[in-house]
Amino acid sequence: MKFDWTKKGCALHKQAMALGTILVSALLMTNPAQAGSISRIEASGSQITVSFDDLVEGASTFSLIGPNRIAVDVKGGKAGHGGYATGIIKSVRQGQYSPNTARIVFDLDRPAVITNGGFSNDGKSLKLSLRAVGQNQIASGRKSFLPPMKFRAEPPKNNYSVKVPLGKPRDSVGLPKIYGPNDPSRPLVVIDAGHGGHDPGAISPHGSAREKNVTLAIARAIRDRLVAGGRVRVALTRDTDKYLVLEERYGIARRLEADLFMSIHADAAGNETASGATVYTLSEVASDREAAKLASRENKANIINGINLGGATHDVSSILIDLTQRETMNISADFAKLLHREGSRQMPFRKTPHRYASFVVLKAPDTPSVLFETGYLTNKNDVAFLNSRQGRSKVAAGVASAIESHFARKLAAR
Repeated sequence: MKFDWTKKGCALHKQAMALGTILVSALLMTNPAQAGSISRIEASGSQITVSFDDLVEGASTFSLIGPNRIAVDVKGGKAGHGGYATGIIKSVRQGQYSPNTARIVFDLDRPAVITNGGFSNDGKSLKLSLRAVGQNQIASGRKSFLPPMKFRAEPPKNNYSVKVPLGKPRDSVGLPKIYGPNDPSRPLVVIDAGHGGHDPGAISPHGSAREKNVTLAIARAIRDRLVAGGRVRVALTRDTDKYLVLEERYGIARRLEADLFMSIHADAAGNETASGATVYTLSEVASDREAAKLASRENKANIINGINLGGATHDVSSILIDLTQRETMNISADFAKLLHREGSRQMPFRKTPHRYASFVVLKAPDTPSVLFETGYLTNKNDVAFLNSRQGRSKVAAGVASAIESHFARKLAAR
């Protein structure tokens, strides 16, 4: 049977890791800026009011489609919880998009745009006017709003820092071997074993299992199962105990033009009764506090001895990023459902199996991606399952079945 997989029509520019400087934490002092927390959100009819308990630097709004939403980024703001909505706006979500930016997302009942708005005289509330429009009247771009100058929070300032040149950015991590059929028309799956090298990940109190070893063993088992099936090609981001920064992991998938990227992890919890697998896909706003906390912890894997090697890549336009990621996120979410359906025949999942979070490894804009937490290393039964050959074989069987079903669907659709 001949697979006819159409490659992506246009490739985005490669994201080089901008490791231009190191900020040495022992010598770095910062002046904390004022940061206003979002204390209240009211959306009624054609009016939105966002209130703050302190000053913020400013705000900007932009529209999102598929589904229709309006996002408000509050610079110098801290996210609160929830909000009140009626009329055109169905629901309100908010979360911390970055350390200095809170994001509010308004889910719309029908297409609408922000027409105008402004801050109050004391800078402690933002009022926005909303108008229903036709779907083709939604335009890209941002509208920006600033508080009065004397009531505007100052951005964070560094008193002094030590800069160390690191040479040219590395696009240079060697590409791994591709296993499976020698046929470039077959879909390519990149499996990422989380952590590695000096970063052990979670460490189990039951038998001292280390996440980096558990994930590598599971990744190899998935690879072997897929290769035996002969339907797809497979590559591992690491096949040894080595460390990769987060951007290098999904960067490998993008450079190989992978059709699917899966990062394998094993979770930890303060409660030893927590058990079962969870699959995460990307969301601008984490779906719950637990997902946000887990994303924050995993994203710190790029921090070594207090020095951030993450190479952040903001300010490419948020609206452009959202548009390019939208289709990718939808495909990822569909695959997450398949993974739960097929995987649950082989292994236990949590009560809420599919969650959303802002993991760095999920942020390749053009590669469908999931992060698969296979279980809890703090749970005795999960550790025994994931550490056994039989358990890994079951995980591999469920994952392979989901992957093969995913690409069979795509082939049938064509």
